[in-house]
Amino acid sequence: MKQPDFSDVYQLMAHYGREHPQLHTWLALLPGQLAEALDRQRHPEFHGWWQRIRQLPEIESADFNLQTAAITADQGIQPDGQPLSANQKKQVTGLLRNLMPWRKGPFDLQGTYIDTEWRSDYKWDRLLPHLGPLRGRRVLDVGGGSGYHAWRIAGEGAEWTLCIDPSPRFFAQFAAVKKLLGREGLPQVQHLPLGIEALPADLEAFDTLLSMGVLYHRRSPLDHLAELKSALRPGGELVLETLVVDGDEQTCLLPRGRYAAMGNVWFLPSVACLTLWLERLGFAEVRCVDINQTSTAEQRSTDWMTFQSLSDFLDPQDPNLTREGYPAPKRAILLARKPE
Repeated sequence: MKQPDFSDVYQLMAHYGREHPQLHTWLALLPGQLAEALDRQRHPEFHGWWQRIRQLPEIESADFNLQTAAITADQGIQPDGQPLSANQKKQVTGLLRNLMPWRKGPFDLQGTYIDTEWRSDYKWDRLLPHLGPLRGRRVLDVGGGSGYHAWRIAGEGAEWTLCIDPSPRFFAQFAAVKKLLGREGLPQVQHLPLGIEALPADLEAFDTLLSMGVLYHRRSPLDHLAELKSALRPGGELVLETLVVDGDEQTCLLPRGRYAAMGNVWFLPSVACLTLWLERLGFAEVRCVDINQTSTAEQRSTDWMTFQSLSDFLDPQDPNLTREGYPAPKRAILLARKPE
């Protein structure tokens, strides 16, 4: 594990490319895309993170669970058949802390509980009852961070789960989690440090596609939705989660400056407006399955993410407003289908 090894992704793309030829097109582009994404001059800090991952103990097998609130791996057995020692477990904690801040989770890995900023299991629990069956599906998680939801998807029986996110830190965190889950019996879950722009047009390779917490960061939300549709196979299911505001089909908030202290927030539509966008782009069976105002129990500072979080970004006199005076973060989950 001297350098990131993407051979498993290459092999799967070659395999599934027999059915979806555009995967072969992407496969030809991938080495160059990945070299640029992890270029040492552009991301000098990544080399240090990768050194920490190399120092994590090699684990042949572990007792892992991908269906609990925290992605869990315990009872790690090394290639020589020995369990991790108490000193090795302390080392694991220190190495994982070197990858902070941890945003999405939680994880419980070989005795180290990572209390992430987001309780991502809350969102998963709101989504799962409405999601189509995942068993045997090929799933793309766009902007999936360190891969929490990708592991939960795999826990539901997905055949192949691919998480993409352009952050090298998130890629490093994913690699650390995967190493501590052990080699034996692990489902096919991969991560690429890329954005959706890396995908070739008309990929049409995935049965289910998740875009959660991404749309409001895009200057052109309709183009993003079109990119998502392009990656889905005909009949595939889109899971879209984003910030919304109250209103009718013509209601969409464009913050004048920052929103909840974030400078990269663009369009916050109403659910009705977002539904109209999806239908105009040709999605069918569009439905909103959840609306939830984000609470300070779901997003907060922790020992693993020590910077400011949601409570610091709300109006101290009125938690229903951001400190800029906009409606406090409210998130909706919409499902839609790409027609056959």
